[in-house]
Amino acid sequence: MKSIFDNVSYKCSKLTTKSYSTSFSLGIRFLNKELRNAIYGIYGFVRFADEIVDTFHEYDKKELLDRFKKDTHLAIKEKISLNPILNSFQAVVNEFKIEMELIDTFLRSMEMDLDKSAYSREGYDEYILGSAEVVGLMCLRVFCNKNETLYFELKPDAMRLGAAYQKVNFLRDIKADFDGLGRSYFPDVSLQHFSIAEKQKIEEEIREDFHRGYLGIKGLPKNARFGVYMTYIYYNSLFKKIRNTSPSKILDARIRIPNNKKYALFFTSYLRHQLNII
Repeated sequence: MKSIFDNVSYKCSKLTTKSYSTSFSLGIRFLNKELRNAIYGIYGFVRFADEIVDTFHEYDKKELLDRFKKDTHLAIKEKISLNPILNSFQAVVNEFKIEMELIDTFLRSMEMDLDKSAYSREGYDEYILGSAEVVGLMCLRVFCNKNETLYFELKPDAMRLGAAYQKVNFLRDIKADFDGLGRSYFPDVSLQHFSIAEKQKIEEEIREDFHRGYLGIKGLPKNARFGVYMTYIYYNSLFKKIRNTSPSKILDARIRIPNNKKYALFFTSYLRHQLNII
């Protein structure tokens, strides 16, 4: 029965999420049960594409990404794939009517990582759109569950929340991206002379994104709101830690939230949720 294969596929997506991201895994656990597999399916797809461009240096990454893109389109069209990650993703896309435009925009940003090492403001905005904002919209399609009015009402805020998460990732990983991959995402910023003023300008932009994203979280359906709020709490806490770290230290080491601190944050967030003070 195909249902057995579909179940195995979702388990593969769940394993991928848990293996690569403890913070998102915990956030997904606080979504209502009926939403979890779909978000695992989206995360697995996004993670595999990202791994191709970030990790597989000894292989032809362009060929792998081209093949992944073709296999994605074919899986969505045929409603099946022998790649379990793509099989679970296509099921989510077809069930929740996720637009191909969102998927192709995401894959275009992955293609940008193959040959771009520095970004103009226009290129940076394009990359953020594809790598983060449309991923937020894929998840929003699941959360709104075919409620078109709610989807379009929350769409701008979901995009801003995705952008905030990605920009925090860029600041957190600034050393690894530059030293390991030769990339510098922030436009008009010299990492050789990364100044307090440049860092504060980036942080102000992120603060505005978080503010808009938080407003959108409050409008989400109840079965999704708390799980998304948990990821917001984690990323906002990481952002606060980065803000209190000097540019030189950010360039020297990756900023982290220890697991015990993550669990404490999530417990406090749960209490706030129970008291209805999100």
